[in-house]
Amino acid sequence: MQSKLNPKTTEFEFGGTIGAIGISVGLPILTILLNQMIRPDYFIEGFFTNFNFADVWNGIKPISYYLTKADLWTYYLIWYIVLAVFDIILPGRKMQGVELRDGTKLNYKINGVAVSAALILVLAFRYQLTDGDLPELQYLYENQVDLCIITILFSVMLSTYCYVASFIPLWGKNGNNTNEKILALGGNSGNPIYDWFIGRELNPRIGPIDLKMYSELRPGMLLWFLINLSCLHHNYLETAKINDALVLINCLQGFYIFDGVLNEEGVLTMMDITTDGFGFMLAFGDLTLVPFTYSLQARYLSVSPIELGTYRVSFIVTVMALGFWVFRAANQQKSDFRQGKLAHLKSIQTKRGTKLLCDGWWGKSQHMNYFGDWIISLSWCLTTWTQTPLTYYYSAYFMSLLLHRQQRDEQKCRGKYGKDWEEYEKKVPYKIVPYVY
Repeated sequence: MQSKLNPKTTEFEFGGTIGAIGISVGLPILTILLNQMIRPDYFIEGFFTNFNFADVWNGIKPISYYLTKADLWTYYLIWYIVLAVFDIILPGRKMQGVELRDGTKLNYKINGVAVSAALILVLAFRYQLTDGDLPELQYLYENQVDLCIITILFSVMLSTYCYVASFIPLWGKNGNNTNEKILALGGNSGNPIYDWFIGRELNPRIGPIDLKMYSELRPGMLLWFLINLSCLHHNYLETAKINDALVLINCLQGFYIFDGVLNEEGVLTMMDITTDGFGFMLAFGDLTLVPFTYSLQARYLSVSPIELGTYRVSFIVTVMALGFWVFRAANQQKSDFRQGKLAHLKSIQTKRGTKLLCDGWWGKSQHMNYFGDWIISLSWCLTTWTQTPLTYYYSAYFMSLLLHRQQRDEQKCRGKYGKDWEEYEKKVPYKIVPYVY
């Protein structure tokens, strides 16, 4: 479709179709391998010396097995659908997203507090009912790799549904076509593989559920929390001891997860929501990559536990606190500035009528919040200390993700602000890390 509202995509990311295919195949395989390498029945102690691809891949069944494994599909679909029902029926406040290209704004229900409370209450109820055994957590722990593959297949199906549905026009009450769907500027190339990967429709919805925002904040994020908890639960059942490293990673990541869920309104202005379509890239990232790779530290510590001790725990908590302070303070400063609360801070008045903040945190680097977020990721990896490079995958991956986002944002801002952006870059030359990059 080509129109003033939905111009044809002419610039491709990730290497175009070839890159989209490579990522769609390569990242799921990498995710499975990472989980296989630290599964309880096959743990690589000497990562660099003992790695064997054939041995690591051993135990992965044919695709037909996963397509027909009723119990895995039942559990995952219940998880995805029940959280969606919670999202619909639990109370929350109404908010509008950013203005879309047609001048409209979408409505969102912000009820992360209610959804989180409901999940905690269900867990507490099951804990009491099972005398602390929690068989659901043990099932999750024992079937983590299989569930990881199920989420990959589900992501393929969900993104295929969204791609097909993007061609179905919006219909009015009288059966007349009233509105053109808003497509992502980057996902309307006409190439089905690339558009399926990037996401063709900007905000696909099923009834009141915005699939993109829901998938970003609910099933993946909260499953990450449960996987971590299952690792702590399993270790306690096996050893009858509380491991400080496992407790620490559960607390640090649990705090981050629920901070994101409880402050979900911040997502409404993120690039994922405002710019990107909802295709396989985001579906896989939200539903598979987040829960099944961000939990690698807890998974590792459940099969190779270490005791950190007071000094190392204190150091890691300090690193996490530093990262969170930078991340939260930078974001809060930008939010306050946009609301006109910090008029004294230096800024550049653009020809578009908006201002570019170049003072405070935002005078140190163009994406100071990214730097804080990366420090947080490093603190999580430090919970495994120096035992393995495997768990440091997350920090390396996250840095590459932030670099890519920074480059995308820079390209967008250059086109949007022109010479004003050039002036901004002179005042704030560092991209993410002050005095380094």
